[in-house]
Amino acid sequence: MNIRRAKETDIKKIMELLGQVLEIHAAIRPDIFVSGTTKYSEDDLKEMILDDEKPIYVAADDEDNCMGYAFCQLKNPAFTSTMVPHKSLYIDDLCVDEKYRGKHLGEALFEHVKREAKRLGCYEVTLCVWNGNDTAERFYEKMGMTTKERMMEIILDERTL
Repeated sequence: MNIRRAKETDIKKIMELLGQVLEIHAAIRPDIFVSGTTKYSEDDLKEMILDDEKPIYVAADDEDNCMGYAFCQLKNPAFTSTMVPHKSLYIDDLCVDEKYRGKHLGEALFEHVKREAKRLGCYEVTLCVWNGNDTAERFYEKMGMTTKERMMEIILDERTL
């Protein structure tokens, strides 16, 4: 296995994997996610692949076929003057093809992202996990991540008004 930056030839497989992730989220939150869609289009991916501020890393097999990805974004998340400015690498999305899960590809992708973040001078690696995505939450905790903050909601319907 090789972990590298995504190339245009990976787009078809990345689109398939985006669909897998979307279906996980749609099952958890059908009130928010639309089944049968993807987060990004092929045109979006063509632009993102060239953007050093939004690197996409892929785990490729010996024939250079994409088996998983990590979408990342460089951020400077100081919200106010009371916070210490720092650089962060945000994992926007991480997915391993369901055919390859359990083979430690996710771990390898995550470790690669950590090394890249360090190389890029980042203070931290961050991400968000949807409530109910227990498998992802356990995975990230296993990788050493802890909760930094929580976003909470109240759905405004006839029961809350």
